[in-house]
Amino acid sequence: MGIKVKSWLSFILGCALATAALAQQYPQRPLRFVVPFPPGGGADNLARIVGQPAGEMLGQQIVVDNRAGAGGNISAEVVARAAPDGYTLLQGNLAHAISQNLQRRPGYDIGNDFAAVTLLASIPFLLVANPSVNANSVKELIALAKARPGQLNYASSGYGGPSHMAMELFRSMTGVDLHHVPYKGAGPAATDLIAGQVHVMFPTMSAALPLVRSGRLKAYALTSASRSPLAPEIPTVAESGVPGYEAATWFGVMVPKATSPAITARLNGVFTAVLRVPDVRERLTNQGFDIVGSSAADFAGYIKVEILKWAKVAKTSGASVD
Repeated sequence: MGIKVKSWLSFILGCALATAALAQQYPQRPLRFVVPFPPGGGADNLARIVGQPAGEMLGQQIVVDNRAGAGGNISAEVVARAAPDGYTLLQGNLAHAISQNLQRRPGYDIGNDFAAVTLLASIPFLLVANPSVNANSVKELIALAKARPGQLNYASSGYGGPSHMAMELFRSMTGVDLHHVPYKGAGPAATDLIAGQVHVMFPTMSAALPLVRSGRLKAYALTSASRSPLAPEIPTVAESGVPGYEAATWFGVMVPKATSPAITARLNGVFTAVLRVPDVRERLTNQGFDIVGSSAADFAGYIKVEILKWAKVAKTSGASVD
């Protein structure tokens, strides 16, 4: 019996030493950071801002691989099927949590097919309208929508996307009847909003704030829990008459589920360290990001909460992609 116990302990110790050695040797080639949105947007900018210094810390380049489409499903499937060796990373985000609820067979399970590394940052939406809309606050907008049920149009970047579901949450909490006009991306939606073809929208703060500053759109409220230092004059939706409302699009680092815990820990240490670099913090803050840098466990818990939250919104709104 004693010999068996010693053999078992030796096996466990050997595995631990092998795992530690693997982490010390990792990485030995460039890493791929799969982003579910096209180049030039906020998600892509975030990946590149943190990816370059993270690669320098790791001693290998981190290459951003943009795999847009299908509500984040394409990117997630690419990483879910990749070797769990720490060389393929996913930029997990709100779109993945939403897709989990809208599609019967998304091709992956964001909560079970991946190991969380860290929540990098989040960015709120900004409730905006064409200047011609006869309402100058959230309360006035709600009153106008209730006086004209179904007559106000709201744009989104696509059916089932984050901006769509942010508005569905708003509708469910206020009881307003707005007509949904989905677009193939936030750019075309914003173009028609500026032109007055649609009335209101929930774009991200980074995309909308320049348009507000130039007078092409007017802002009602932010969807974050507190005001932003970039625009302290803009109230939150919650303090504007919809208590409890909160929505933000978030971005984190994830790897295939079977990735070594030692490698996951190494990646967590590197990315959270990068988020403490002053230049990185300044660049992200100037784009409207709220910097996080969480533990792997906290990020995993956050994902579960988000899946449940948006499942309720999807059920209430009746939204479904299938």
